[in-house]
Amino acid sequence: MSFNEQFDQQGAWRRDFALRLKRFAEWVKEQGLLNAAMEDRMLRLQAQVRSDKVMVAFVAEFSRGKSELINAIFFAGYGRRIMPASAGRTTMCTIELGYDPEMVPCLRLLPIETRMQPQALMAWRLMPQKWFQIELQVDNPAQLAEAFEKAAEVQHVTLEKARALGFWNDDRSEDHPPIAADGRVEVPKWRHALVNIAHPLLKQGLVILDTPGLNAIGAEPELTVSLIPQAHAVVFVLAADTGVTRSDLSIWQEHLDNGATGSDNRLVVLNKIDTLWDALSTPEQVQAQIDRKSARSAEILGLQCSQVLAVSAQKGLVAKITHDDVLLQASQLPVLELALAKSLIGQRQNILRTAVAASIQELNNEAARALTMRRRDQTDQMLELRGLRGKHSSVIQRMRKRIEHEQAEFSGSSARLHAIRTVHNSLLGDVVHLLGLPTLRAELAGLTAALKQPGIKLRLKKTYSETFSGLRKTLHQAQTTMAEIQAMLDSSFGQINAEFGFSLKAGRAPDMKQSVQDLELIERSHLQYISLGNVMRMAQAGFSDRLVRALSGRMRMVFESALGEVELWNQSASAQLDAQMRERRQSFDKRLDAIARIDQAALMLDERISEINQQLIRLRAMETMLGDLTSQLLNMEPLPFALQPLPDCAGHAAHTPLAELA
Repeated sequence: MSFNEQFDQQGAWRRDFALRLKRFAEWVKEQGLLNAAMEDRMLRLQAQVRSDKVMVAFVAEFSRGKSELINAIFFAGYGRRIMPASAGRTTMCTIELGYDPEMVPCLRLLPIETRMQPQALMAWRLMPQKWFQIELQVDNPAQLAEAFEKAAEVQHVTLEKARALGFWNDDRSEDHPPIAADGRVEVPKWRHALVNIAHPLLKQGLVILDTPGLNAIGAEPELTVSLIPQAHAVVFVLAADTGVTRSDLSIWQEHLDNGATGSDNRLVVLNKIDTLWDALSTPEQVQAQIDRKSARSAEILGLQCSQVLAVSAQKGLVAKITHDDVLLQASQLPVLELALAKSLIGQRQNILRTAVAASIQELNNEAARALTMRRRDQTDQMLELRGLRGKHSSVIQRMRKRIEHEQAEFSGSSARLHAIRTVHNSLLGDVVHLLGLPTLRAELAGLTAALKQPGIKLRLKKTYSETFSGLRKTLHQAQTTMAEIQAMLDSSFGQINAEFGFSLKAGRAPDMKQSVQDLELIERSHLQYISLGNVMRMAQAGFSDRLVRALSGRMRMVFESALGEVELWNQSASAQLDAQMRERRQSFDKRLDAIARIDQAALMLDERISEINQQLIRLRAMETMLGDLTSQLLNMEPLPFALQPLPDCAGHAAHTPLAELA
């Protein structure tokens, strides 16, 4: 199957998953088991499954065939090239393709001059009036291709302005853009392009990021600090005839290499293998040469051989358009599509299953505890009512007084429960303070000041290290405080359960491990900017300002996400206590009502016992249904292609098709 077909299967799998989740939510709500915290968590889960985005970033130096590869994988169905892919520097600004049903199909372009203003790229997204917009005709491939050509537009500016925009670094002359005869410098006209079209894959949540070459990447910190690290898969494109060049290696080392543990979602494509096809060589000799280049590229980049795949994007695109199966196999594009599907779709499916499974299990546990409490109350009523058979009216009155006494004792415990809430909220306030925006700003103050100081930044690496060390310490402090809250809740809930027969259980405190990992990823993706090779670039005030904004924005997302998890956890614990107290109050009312009715007519005793028997039967059926609905979500089978192994090394599958082509 092509990547498009595999992604279609992923979309169908996700829709089935969303339908099961919807059935679970509706049933729990119908049974009155959904408290406010559970409903909030359920809504978040449904939104996560419904709007889950999958981003794949394509990164390469100029003229590696990156845009042609995007055309071959995603847009061959249009019967022509959609992304500009002519020879030379075609992708001059980052192009981000996605789908938002609330917007008209359009291409929005952000002027390059916005780099000289203080707003972060994320802030510009919220100012649509600042973007140049072209409406797109989704069913007109020629109009789409013509519109996309706009993203490759350039302009010529003075050398001074090129420096201010970040495209001219006197210390790295090899990265300089072309200079016109009049001495003016060629720079991109646009900073960022957003494409909104109802492409089938984009409608299912795929986001494609097409990035420019090294010079443009290095000048846009938000791209390497925020967008690329958040991609679920990164495809790094090389040329088969040149292998790993110096500029390719610079991009890899400075922007993509996150160490041995951070490169699992990296795929390297050795493109243009058709340039190695030689009529004077046998297909086996050609393939052996391709395999050697793939192995050498993997060795240089420090990757597994299976992460380097050799293809011909141009021949793959032609083969798809002309329906030439032999040429398609010779292009080796299907091998890449399988690897991309496994890396991107399989990984994302597992992440979604894992994230949802934890929440579903929590929701199941809360609903099961509510059902257990209902069954216990019904059983207690049954025992009380059976004990009244044949009893005098005075016995019934004593039973009423006993229930009223229990009710009064329960109501009198509110002061103790209030004290527990007070301690809980006090400790929670400490966590909110640690993860709040004022604390984050204070932690970043030293690094921000160091980055904004004019000229050469001294001791920047030490300040940088100290800042991230402090941020990690803050997250660990938050984790420690939440462990104290967890212990306090476990102890308090245990006492309440023993005294009132409740089934309270504090959910597991949010784990800051993911936030710490996100922090370390940001630290690594930022580290290249404070190296000796970037001393002159860091001395530029405009570049330093962009770096500060990129770092602040990314860190804010990490801390806000962590704080959101903490608040949801707190809400869950409070709502659980409120729900079981409400159930108990209702139980007292029902028991007193039953006693009053039985006191009036002895015949009603058997009727009430029969009612409770039926309710107990329904409760057992509800427990069975809850287990079934939960099991349907937790045990949903993954897609089969996500389990297929990749070849040990790129290219072996193409020996026969290449021979057939010859």
